[in-house]
Amino acid sequence: MVASINKKTTSKVAAVAKDMLLAPIYLYQGNRTKRNTVRLPEPEGERHGYVQLNGDADSILPVLNLMLVGDSAAAGVGSQTQADALAGKLLPALQDKPTIQIKFNALKWSVQATTGHTSFDILRRLYVLPTPDQSVDVMVLSVGVNDTTANVSMSKWQQQIQEIIVIAQRKFGVQTLIFLSLPLMEQMPALPVPLNGYVGLKAAQLDKVLQRICSESEGVHYMATDWASMIADYNKGKDGPIEKEAMFASDGFHPSSITYGYWALQLSDLITELLDDSYS
Repeated sequence: MVASINKKTTSKVAAVAKDMLLAPIYLYQGNRTKRNTVRLPEPEGERHGYVQLNGDADSILPVLNLMLVGDSAAAGVGSQTQADALAGKLLPALQDKPTIQIKFNALKWSVQATTGHTSFDILRRLYVLPTPDQSVDVMVLSVGVNDTTANVSMSKWQQQIQEIIVIAQRKFGVQTLIFLSLPLMEQMPALPVPLNGYVGLKAAQLDKVLQRICSESEGVHYMATDWASMIADYNKGKDGPIEKEAMFASDGFHPSSITYGYWALQLSDLITELLDDSYS
């Protein structure tokens, strides 16, 4: 037991020493990456809408209220239009689900997301938004990348995620809250070595805290995005080395429309499964 503790302590000390030694390189690479990375705009297109799921507009079936909240990934940066972004890919994926068609008359949706938003910005936005006329059945949250690059502390991250959960459930009446996992930031082409390793580790640490909070909170769920399966599926049947770059937009940082498509399919499966449980 003592040997194990000493080994962990030694490992942590070594990691801190390494980061202190490489700090000037991290700072240089971070500033250079920020300066040289292409600034992609948020995609054009509607950010809210109403989709009739069947021909009977007078049906007594409920309307499914869906809200996407968060950062640039929720906003769809990396796509030209909202139709190619996460929301645009998710809507048809949900419409194709028999469970959704049977249990709901229509789908009301909105996107509340902005490039660069941290957990604090998202929390502030939820406070400012008006209370909805209809409770939100499903809220999907993309958060964490900007907290990683801003080097937000673990305690502040935990506090703000917990506060997001509270306001989502109290103010918006959210029944099913889904947090998307943080991406594997060390794989982002825009981040050079060794900065990618440092940023990737920070993102993984935030993600671990996020997983724990979700597991301890009622009505809150964590979606571990299967990045490896996405890449493998995209490269299936192709000759040559695996292309992971296709999963990223031209800036080497944001998801591509291909990734949004895979992401939406996985998310639609989870939403359907959770609604099956709650409406059964």
